Amino acid sequence: MSVVSFEERGNTAIIRLDRPEARNAVNQELAEALEAAVDRFEADERLWTAVLAGDGPAFCAGADLKAISSGAATMLGTERSGFAGFVLHDRTKPVIAAVEGPAVAGGTEIVLACDLVVAAEGATFGLPEVKRSLVAAAGGTVRLPRSVPLKVAMEIALTGDHISAPRAYEVGLVNEVCSNDEALDRALALAARINANAPLAVRATRQAILDGLTLDVRDGIRAASRLSAQLASTADFAEGPLAFVEKRTPQWKGA
Repeated sequence: MSVVSFEERGNTAIIRLDRPEARNAVNQELAEALEAAVDRFEADERLWTAVLAGDGPAFCAGADLKAISSGAATMLGTERSGFAGFVLHDRTKPVIAAVEGPAVAGGTEIVLACDLVVAAEGATFGLPEVKRSLVAAAGGTVRLPRSVPLKVAMEIALTGDHISAPRAYEVGLVNEVCSNDEALDRALALAARINANAPLAVRATRQAILDGLTLDVRDGIRAASRLSAQLASTADFAEGPLAFVEKRTPQWKGA
């Protein structure tokens, strides 16, 4: 049985970490399976968004300590996509994390690599690596201060303490907090709101935002303008204004 499951729900893929007996800790098998699942999502033009969830009581407990203790610490990712086969994956489509239970250490780093986050009230986040004389080197030290205020990122990373879902929402780490056992449904509802929009424009807008993180304002605007111009020859570019004029819901083709 695969340690990562894949389900299609309309235009949304549900990708689920499926090692509940190990709290979905990342080993090499999971990393390779997750990379393959994201590849499948990216390659399917019928799928516009994905929800990443965990089976069982935890989203992801981070790296599999049994694998590390056996000397396999360098085998918890893939060459192309980094830790968990995910944190460096070169994606073009939005992925929403649906977090139930702990998402700590590498689990938080997987969450940080997602585009949006829905968390149940009982979810927890944290980078406890310093408590084990380690560094959160799978994106935690880079993405956390881009997601929350710098001093909050410092507190989380330097104390190694966990934070609750309400605190994570308060500092901007998650988009929505919901009741326990509802994170997947709420994440799917968020995906549906995104899917109501032109999928190519969503992807271009996502890329423009990410580009803007490393560019000054002028260069960021130029980059966004180039991405916008690329949409001009698509069928959806014509469909959007036409649907507005005809007072109907747009029928997006993703082309």
